[in-house]
Amino acid sequence: MRPDSEAELAEMVRTAQEPLWIMGGGTRRLGQMAQGHILETGGMSGIVLHEPGALTLVARAGTPLALIEAELAQAGQRLAFEPSKMARLQGRSGETTIGGIVAANASGPGRIQGGACRDSLIGVRFVDGQGYVIKSGGRVMKNVTGYDLVKLMAGSHGTLGVLTEVSFKLLPKSEASATLRLDGLADAEAIAALSRALGSPFEVNGAAHLPGVGTFLRLEGFAKSVAYRSAQLRMLLGGDVMTDGAEALWADIRDVAPFWEQAGDVWRISTKPSEAATLGARLGAEAVFYDWGGGLIWARMAPGTDVRARMGSVVGYATLIRASAGFEGTFGHFAPEPAPVAALSAGLRAKFDPKSVLNPGLMG
Repeated sequence: MRPDSEAELAEMVRTAQEPLWIMGGGTRRLGQMAQGHILETGGMSGIVLHEPGALTLVARAGTPLALIEAELAQAGQRLAFEPSKMARLQGRSGETTIGGIVAANASGPGRIQGGACRDSLIGVRFVDGQGYVIKSGGRVMKNVTGYDLVKLMAGSHGTLGVLTEVSFKLLPKSEASATLRLDGLADAEAIAALSRALGSPFEVNGAAHLPGVGTFLRLEGFAKSVAYRSAQLRMLLGGDVMTDGAEALWADIRDVAPFWEQAGDVWRISTKPSEAATLGARLGAEAVFYDWGGGLIWARMAPGTDVRARMGSVVGYATLIRASAGFEGTFGHFAPEPAPVAALSAGLRAKFDPKSVLNPGLMG
């Protein structure tokens, strides 16, 4: 099923008698379709509005991210949250779409300064589980009508509605960038260094540690400011400024490139940076690396490993991003919610999707 318009989509959802599995480019789809139909949003594509002077973009949900990035690059602008591209990690060939990014609230290394995808999202249009078209938010930040509903759709993974249009606030592209590299640090030492940098006044907007490779800090802004801040950060922590390869490095961290074509399950774990090194060691992973100053752990595990059981008393939230063949149904992709939160989530799904046709069972 591939609707070409919002009206056609609404009719498909309204008349659906079997589950609908929502798919944009198919690059980050979680879960398995036991029955029903795949509903592709790629037919609803295109940039609706780009106002460079107002730092605003409106696009249909099926628009490829590459098209949006090319449009913004011509105007010297960017999406602040640095959206990730999961095709290679998942072993798929589709194109990442902007609707899929919003549905997953996908946010890269820049999240620590620019916020998550939902923080840049200022408006949405979507079709709920009854086939109603709903609009929330607007095209400027001061328009806060339905603002909470806009945030709710980011990260809902298609369980509350099928996105048809999304609106973003933008940022100018930085004039300069510098990446500081520290070598030879153990995980705990590296995360302590990242925390020290993030707590400094030097406006770090990338902070990652790749065991055995290095510990990396990124600064962006005006050229003179970047030069000054990177020099100050070197005085504080040591290390050297990378002279080449920095852009590719951050793209690899964003897209989880260290685990491409590597066997095993891939888990994404959010935790406190202060507990990240302890948790990283406790997992018994085949490989790990840390982003967001230690607040995000990517772990490659032996197939069928229950990461949540290994976390113990460490506070964190583990999401199964890629399951090995034969182990797809072993664990839920999303961790079970505490009873009060689960009741709220179920109430929302009952309101937005009373027929339970949109990605049923994916999030509980």
